[in-house]
Amino acid sequence: MNHKALHNCSYGLYVISSRKGDRLNGQIANTVFQVTSDPPTIAVSINKQNLTHEFISESKVFTASILSQDTPLSFIGHFGFKSGRGIDKLKDANYKLGEAKAPVVLDHSLAYLEAKVINQVDVGTHTIFIGELVGADVLREGEPMTYAYYHQVKRGTTPKTAPSYIK
Repeated sequence: MNHKALHNCSYGLYVISSRKGDRLNGQIANTVFQVTSDPPTIAVSINKQNLTHEFISESKVFTASILSQDTPLSFIGHFGFKSGRGIDKLKDANYKLGEAKAPVVLDHSLAYLEAKVINQVDVGTHTIFIGELVGADVLREGEPMTYAYYHQVKRGTTPKTAPSYIK
């Protein structure tokens, strides 16, 4: 099987954030998609080893900040290749608490989606969290970062915990 065929699936680049009590965390994800329009529902795939997974599992809320093409690699690396277990990823980030009291990352974001988890599906290494939207807004105009753009233009890499990782 040629796993590179999966590279033809469309993906974006997002900061997925959540909370656990008073603690906040966020991470980069490439797998967010709209499930239904009425009610507006989205899904995100999160690796079970990630701290954000623990936060979403407990709080049952998450946000997705949709990143723009001009997002610097250093920003993506901060949220994507560092663990919230060792650093406070939101310490120097521009964010606000949304309707669900989870952080909405505003830096480099075109829009955001806020969701309350209504279901989840165990898919082995990951959980797909399905959430009904409780808030959303457009922050600015621009081109959203696709995963293809991240790889081909920005020359970004894929962490081993990403759903699209291929050895």
